Amino acid sequence: MLIKTWKINKKLFIFLILFIVFFSSILIFYSFANDLTPSNEISGEKKNFIKWVDFKVTSEVLNLTAKLDIDSHNKNEEPVFNWIELLAYLACKNGGNFKNFNSNDLTNLVKLLKDGQTMEELTQNMKFYDYYYESYSAILDGFLGSYSIEVPQEDGSKVYEEKYGLKAFLPIAKNYAFSHYDDFGNSRSYGFKRTHLGNDLMGSIGTPIIAVESGIIENIGWNQYGGWRIGIRSFDKKRYYYYAHLRKNHPYAEGLETGMTVKAGDVIGYLGMTGYSTKENVNNINVPHLHFGMQLIFDESQVDSPNEIWIDVYAIIEFLMKNRSEVYLANRETKDYERKFDLMESNITE
Repeated sequence: MLIKTWKINKKLFIFLILFIVFFSSILIFYSFANDLTPSNEISGEKKNFIKWVDFKVTSEVLNLTAKLDIDSHNKNEEPVFNWIELLAYLACKNGGNFKNFNSNDLTNLVKLLKDGQTMEELTQNMKFYDYYYESYSAILDGFLGSYSIEVPQEDGSKVYEEKYGLKAFLPIAKNYAFSHYDDFGNSRSYGFKRTHLGNDLMGSIGTPIIAVESGIIENIGWNQYGGWRIGIRSFDKKRYYYYAHLRKNHPYAEGLETGMTVKAGDVIGYLGMTGYSTKENVNNINVPHLHFGMQLIFDESQVDSPNEIWIDVYAIIEFLMKNRSEVYLANRETKDYERKFDLMESNITE
């Protein structure tokens, strides 16, 4: 009887030992895994930021809302309109697709605001207003505002004038011809099959390329897809401007390098047809053009990752037609151009 009992207890004892070893192994594993896990994930916190933006605002609506904003500021009228608020409200009305834009929606909104209602009151039941406002702010925040710009005088001198208005520039210099169409999303095959994430501006080789907005040069040099290219990040870090296929042999304005500040309206390079080659300084693009793109960055994890957000900038190019930077030949030997009229912003330090 004692022998039989020991046999049973021995089996139970072995089972308990194995269970303890197994359970201890699990505890050790999860303890080690937690050491490799970011603290915000351990605590259950997750970063909440916008992962996708489909920008379908037309140039017509950009013009209408910008005019309301600029006029109200310059005339000191009440209420003072914010064009991004107006756009976000309209997006809620049409589901973000401005091909369905009804001008009466804007007219009625302006009337309600002039009658004393606030945007907070008018949008409190709009589920996606905050999303559209944050998305459009990321795209357009640097476009309108206060600035000083040189203005020519009758005696040939220049003086700075304080202004409020459009302070972003078309990426093609004034008096230079170009053409474009909405080619965002078209197929591309070099390297691998992919979609076109920008707008191609067709022009002549050597056409001066202009910084759309003030910012910091993040990338400059050769890229096998974009050839000689330059990437500039806005001061608020939300926008990354990509200018590609610049001219062979002399792609950039003199002296540019990573980390430098450029002003909206500065000459940054020259249109060309470089790219589609692992070898530097090769013209493998069939037609001379500037590839211009805008990436939105809500979180740094979106930089150089599969989660990049590139938007259709065709309407933005159409909108910026009214503001082009005039240039002149500043160095005949190197054939470098510079802007004719300087611009100053409060967030730029010389």
